[in-house]
Amino acid sequence: MILLVLAALLWVFVHVGVSGTALRGAVVARLGETGFTIAFSVASVAAIALLVQAWQGAETTPLWFAPAWLRWVLAVLMLPAFVLFACSLIGNPTAMGGARLIAAGPRGIQRVTRHPMLWSFAIWAAVHVVGNGDSAAIVFFGAFLVTALAGMPSIDAKMARRHGDGWAGFAAASSILPFGAILAGRNRLDLREIGWIAPLAGLVLWAGFLHAHRHVFGVPALILG
Repeated sequence: MILLVLAALLWVFVHVGVSGTALRGAVVARLGETGFTIAFSVASVAAIALLVQAWQGAETTPLWFAPAWLRWVLAVLMLPAFVLFACSLIGNPTAMGGARLIAAGPRGIQRVTRHPMLWSFAIWAAVHVVGNGDSAAIVFFGAFLVTALAGMPSIDAKMARRHGDGWAGFAAASSILPFGAILAGRNRLDLREIGWIAPLAGLVLWAGFLHAHRHVFGVPALILG
């Protein structure tokens, strides 16, 4: 368990303590942007490989057992996670070409939340913490949950430094919390901008993982009967 905790701390440090702080600038100044990207990618792969290996070999203590009805609720909650993930691959202002998208204002899924991918990871991690209910799972999936939730304000701060007033306008017309800007009247939901391809892809992925969960991960997502 100690190795798992250390691996989880390493994962969080790499993605929050380095990528989202002034330490990133110091590393970029020494290695350059390309060098930092390579080093960050290598560190990320090493950190997640260590995390997975430590989780698989960790001793664990059951803390609670999710009843069958709760597992159905958790399975349904995974659907928006897959839809958000699929939608995040289109029109993400934090990706390449972000300046153009920021200038255009929130569009598509960005009207719902400006961090759809991180929310998909956060929901996935939270669902698996609740669904597993053992100490090792809490540390393992909790590391991803902390990274996803902490990453949202961290990315916002980074984008504010890069894009200044442009990002301030984008942030004012969007929200971290899903549907926050829409409910506050700062934006509106436009399903035509989101389209049907990404939500359909999310639905297909959700159904596929739900069906294959036992075969791929060794445990069923749902308890039938």
